[in-house]
Amino acid sequence: MTRIHSTALVDPAAELDESVSVGPYTVIGPKVRVGAGTRIGPHCVIEGRTTIGRDNQIFQFASLGAMPQDKKYAGEDTALEIGDRNTIREFCTFNLGTVQDAGVTRVGHDNWIMAYVHVAHDCRLGDNITMANGVTLAGHVQVGDWVTVGGLTGVLQRMRLGDHAMIGFASHVGKDIPPFMVVDGNPLTVRGVNLVGLRRRDFSAERIAGIREMHKLIYRQGLTLDQSREAVRVLADTRPDCAADAALMDQFLGSAQAGVAR
Repeated sequence: MTRIHSTALVDPAAELDESVSVGPYTVIGPKVRVGAGTRIGPHCVIEGRTTIGRDNQIFQFASLGAMPQDKKYAGEDTALEIGDRNTIREFCTFNLGTVQDAGVTRVGHDNWIMAYVHVAHDCRLGDNITMANGVTLAGHVQVGDWVTVGGLTGVLQRMRLGDHAMIGFASHVGKDIPPFMVVDGNPLTVRGVNLVGLRRRDFSAERIAGIREMHKLIYRQGLTLDQSREAVRVLADTRPDCAADAALMDQFLGSAQAGVAR
């Protein structure tokens, strides 16, 4: 049977797998669905049309699925979707989406999300992300796979953090962060390639060399963004070992709308 503490308030319409555990004084609303093996700590509030996958661990005082902090929100039936095997620490706040976007806030799989992290409406988070304490994502932010975000960092609306990027402590992210880069500061500065992260993920020496070459083309040659993209395409043609990484970079730079950190 589902292990629900006697002081928890779980709406009869909520759908919880029989292996889910719920701690004392937690409140779960009628539109909530929780998958097998997920553990929900004490004093949490999970509301709205929120779907939570398998084997997540949600610590005390988390607030998931509350209405967006958006003055345009008028009670529309929007959603929050959380994948599998995520760790969500104390006092995190994840909001529902809005009809001004896709209507859903999405969190992927295997993410490590520390205390006091705020994920605002319509954010889209990938997989294997680490966000340290006090990170704040404004609405419509996109975070790629394997991104690391340092504590107390603020990310403005509609920014994109590319795959394998690393953002340092207390940074102000007001432009898109290309894949593989290390950035920090206020104003934001690109420091180089996320070599430590790439090596931990078993990137080959050849792939890392190609990524370092892309960094030089974008940040060290005095090229415009369009010229950098063209140089990255040439690199993909001449270095098959990094062709996929170059294609990712080219696509990211080509779809930037709010400017790219340079």
